[in-house]
Amino acid sequence: MHEIRIDDPADPRLDDYRGLTDTALRVRSDVDGGLYIAESLKVIERAVLAGHRPRSVLTQERWLDGLRTLFGDADVEVYVCPDAVVEAAAGFPVHRGALAAMHRPALPPLADVIRGSRTILVLEDLVEHQNVGSAFRAAAALGADAVLVSARCADPLYRRSVKVSTGTVFQVPWTRFDGWDELAPALRTEGIALAALALDDDAETLESYAARRPERIALAFGSEGPGLTAQALAAADAVVTIPMAGGVDSLNVASTAAVALWALQHPPASRP
Repeated sequence: MHEIRIDDPADPRLDDYRGLTDTALRVRSDVDGGLYIAESLKVIERAVLAGHRPRSVLTQERWLDGLRTLFGDADVEVYVCPDAVVEAAAGFPVHRGALAAMHRPALPPLADVIRGSRTILVLEDLVEHQNVGSAFRAAAALGADAVLVSARCADPLYRRSVKVSTGTVFQVPWTRFDGWDELAPALRTEGIALAALALDDDAETLESYAARRPERIALAFGSEGPGLTAQALAAADAVVTIPMAGGVDSLNVASTAAVALWALQHPPASRP
């Protein structure tokens, strides 16, 4: 790797890292169109192992040994800066080793992602990057084969999503779908049942559904406020809910995904 010392936060070579607040990232065309930011040595390593290519890396002197181990003789520029320069450029204190501007890979076709998948998470219109990242982490930890995100869902490759997921967004196959007119027929073609997680008086309990789970299943979760759209509920083969206690009506969407995945992996008949 090529180590380049930079002491001026205004240096144009740092432009990829300038103003990396979540609000700024939502409107930056270079991030949306061609790049994403990976934060921390662990996350960068997972991205590289997944075949993603860095355009450059921004770091401090104390993290160089880890980057040397990761990149070796690779042709990648590593900008080494004092803490104050990194913070001035990024807009926040960077304490987790490094930032990497990564080339964004092309998303695979929907049919390729669902083909052969037994358990799929479907995320419709989630707006919080943290929830998207947490859902990917649950998918990786609890045996989901793929994640599908709607056209309006927050980007799994935004910095906060990647960070919260601890890099599992690179581990679990995923892609976007344009709408239920595209997704529902694709699932039916593959023989995948669609279960919508929603608050509904007539919904089946998760425990009951897990006891009879179809061989192949897609679990749909809606946005943090209104939940799943009417189109999603109409497309579903079953509406499923997690009974609540303590006056709580529902869990955080990522927590709901984790509970649902665990229940499907451990149906009542298989529990001790």
